[in-house]
Amino acid sequence: MKKTFLLFLMLSVAGIAYAQTCTLEACQHGCKSFSVEVTNPMQQGLKNVPVVISLDKYPATTHAIVSNQEGKAIASQIDDLDKDGRNDELCFLVDMPALSTENINVSLYNIIRCDSCCEKIHQRFPNRTYAEMVLRNPKVKEKNKHDIYLTELTADRSAGDTYTVQHHHGVAFENELIALRIYFDKRQTLDLYGKFHQGLELKETQFYTSAEQKQQGYGDDVLWVGNTFGLGALRGWDGEKPTMIEHIDTRTQRILTQGPVRTIVEMEDRGWRQTMKDGSSADTPLNMTLRYTLYAGHRDIEVSVRFNKPAGKELFSTGIINVKGSQEFNDHLGLRGCWGTDWPASDTLNWKRETVGLGIFVPENCLVRELEANKDNYGFVVKTNQEDNTLHYYLTYTSANEDFGFKNSKAWFSWLRQWKAILCAPVKVRIKCED
Repeated sequence: MKKTFLLFLMLSVAGIAYAQTCTLEACQHGCKSFSVEVTNPMQQGLKNVPVVISLDKYPATTHAIVSNQEGKAIASQIDDLDKDGRNDELCFLVDMPALSTENINVSLYNIIRCDSCCEKIHQRFPNRTYAEMVLRNPKVKEKNKHDIYLTELTADRSAGDTYTVQHHHGVAFENELIALRIYFDKRQTLDLYGKFHQGLELKETQFYTSAEQKQQGYGDDVLWVGNTFGLGALRGWDGEKPTMIEHIDTRTQRILTQGPVRTIVEMEDRGWRQTMKDGSSADTPLNMTLRYTLYAGHRDIEVSVRFNKPAGKELFSTGIINVKGSQEFNDHLGLRGCWGTDWPASDTLNWKRETVGLGIFVPENCLVRELEANKDNYGFVVKTNQEDNTLHYYLTYTSANEDFGFKNSKAWFSWLRQWKAILCAPVKVRIKCED
């Protein structure tokens, strides 16, 4: 018997895509095979379109084979996102020509303690994403050679200033195009790394590129963020201004996954009491988890925020830094961007001025209003989507250093328009499951 399911993928330009997940029906056999029909109705090609399949009803999956209709292997990734020992999602990327339909073949396997079977179906693909958390090692003098790696770190309210606990001040993650770090303190700001050439670099530079590495063409930090939003930090809102994520019980950063298809990292704030106008903290605490998903071949990040209970009428804020002297782009419908040049550090002798383009898109169901631009930020007041108690928005950036990117504000703002237009356009996916 064949059963057909529909889902919709939200796509953006240059192959960016965000997908709702499809849930497979349970299968009692060792292998589950099905086909995925992906249709691109747009008159432009898209690359690296993610397709995400939920494994909720087939959690015993240990391996997968994914191929196109010509039989060519497609890189895929199986992830245990809640770390309970049962895999949650299969994700793979497909390229879609304009006005095309692609049929993708998927086989799921449950193989335990069988090296020969694993070897037969195990497909190795190069990693196109990377993430790291590194503790400072006092025995290491070189800034890009620290070696105490973690996948999760929690600090409680007695920890004080946690900014210096991690080597590069917080979890860092990247794909071939972009790289970021999230500060492990009350700001929780996203800071940016600009690349000259495509490739993974953080393992070698650790966000502290040496002079020798710079000569070899490695990138470096390209943005000063201070107490601003940086690139899309989520903050509180006291009714008049943004507030930091303080008055918490614990703060956690973790790496959920990395590999050939995507990397996902999280910030979690437990027992957060928003700061009120008078400086006091709210009586009712929230547990908030911010998930950042970066797919291979993308220059944007999906931010998904969830809470342990309905956030009710609580409001929040986000936005992008007003880079010194920057030009602003604003469609007054949730899309905002800028293009500007500034020093990324106070040391103007060993650093050069960096030009960046930033962008943020907040969907209508999470947007309350835009804030008037000030010397620090181009901001928004935001809320949860009342239907599912989550908050979603999207971030993107470019560095003018890139030999694969944008060189002026006109080109960047044009791309931002396309980015939003395709994020808001549905592409149909039909999954045929055979029991």
